[in-house]
Amino acid sequence: MKLAGISGTNKKKKAYLKAKIEELENNSKLKNTRDSYRGINGFKKGYQLRTNIVKMRRGDLFAASYSIEARWSNHFYQLLNVHGVNDIRQTEIHTAELPVRSEVPLSF
Repeated sequence: MKLAGISGTNKKKKAYLKAKIEELENNSKLKNTRDSYRGINGFKKGYQLRTNIVKMRRGDLFAASYSIEARWSNHFYQLLNVHGVNDIRQTEIHTAELPVRSEVPLSF
């Protein structure tokens, strides 16, 4: 096959499609029906943008990646750093002391 006059992105796309078709053929030959149907459905549906949405504290929904990152950062900061909470009581930690045995020489 001659690919003269085709841009670099088209070459990459053709190479990707060729590899994907070979993969589907191999799955079909090896009777991997689940992988075959997943690949076929992926071709039928085409590329679909995936949107990540996070609910903020006040109930607002955000889809921007920097807002989501800030929300998770704030969540874990509040979860792991409990310095501002007033009702955390200081608890005493008691350690058990092991009884010390007197060193008795062993006689053989």
